[in-house]
Amino acid sequence: MKKLFIGIAAACALMISATGCEEERTTYSGPNYIAFSDTLYELPVQNSEDYYDIPVVATQTSDQDRTLAVEIIDKSSNAIEGKHYALESNTITIKAGERVANVRVRGIYENIGVSDSLGFALRLVTPEDTHWSLYGIDAKVVLIKRCPFDINEFTGYCVLTSTYFYSYMTSTDLRLIQSEVDPDNENTIILKNYFYDGYDVKVKFTTDDLWNPLIETEDQVFGPTDEAFGTIYGNGKIMMSQPSSVYSYYSSCEHFILQYMTLRVDNVGTVGTFVNAVEWISDDEAEKLKREGY
Repeated sequence: MKKLFIGIAAACALMISATGCEEERTTYSGPNYIAFSDTLYELPVQNSEDYYDIPVVATQTSDQDRTLAVEIIDKSSNAIEGKHYALESNTITIKAGERVANVRVRGIYENIGVSDSLGFALRLVTPEDTHWSLYGIDAKVVLIKRCPFDINEFTGYCVLTSTYFYSYMTSTDLRLIQSEVDPDNENTIILKNYFYDGYDVKVKFTTDDLWNPLIETEDQVFGPTDEAFGTIYGNGKIMMSQPSSVYSYYSSCEHFILQYMTLRVDNVGTVGTFVNAVEWISDDEAEKLKREGY
């Protein structure tokens, strides 16, 4: 993915073969190019109202407004305009004295699936002498559905599966458990009787980065050594922590978490690192599992 940098550093790089950069200040005096600031954009779609800006940049200012048309390249697009996305306008205007204007795009949330791979291509309609061969006049836009976070979607009945079962709970293929909001900690849930009855685990959701919906697990008691291993080791408690080498994450759209955990017994040693999947289900699905003996 090629980046276009507008500023003194970029101007110096462009002029290095001609005049170089002045020691204190450089004014770009080369060709007047116009291009997208990048060749690929990923847009998180959380609703059908919010617009996202796709910058178009010029290497020179002008003493008058410059209005450009923007067209869709149908053969390079599988998202449908009016169904999956909408442009605020098919033209943009770089104001006099300015170098940047934005193509504004919004996704249509209800028509985009969680696993859809949808995108469309844009092209600037500009005079040929403003084209910069290094960057071109096309850009690809990918639409990715990002459901708004609601902690209540991660409460109630859920199904736990884990690689831990294969080593220490070999008669278990899944556990039907319940979760509730932690009243004392923001964006945190309590997984009740997570692996062992009487031992709850808390999980916190990070919500400040749409592209990294991560969960965090602080050090806490996981379960008893005598029930897990058939005898008491150390202080009798298995401790659980988040390994630093991998990320644990959640999906607001699909209502699950994927959690890595490292288990240890203090003053004894490490048990191992395991991965857990927790998926929230309806009450009807839970009742069906109960009838099946879970």
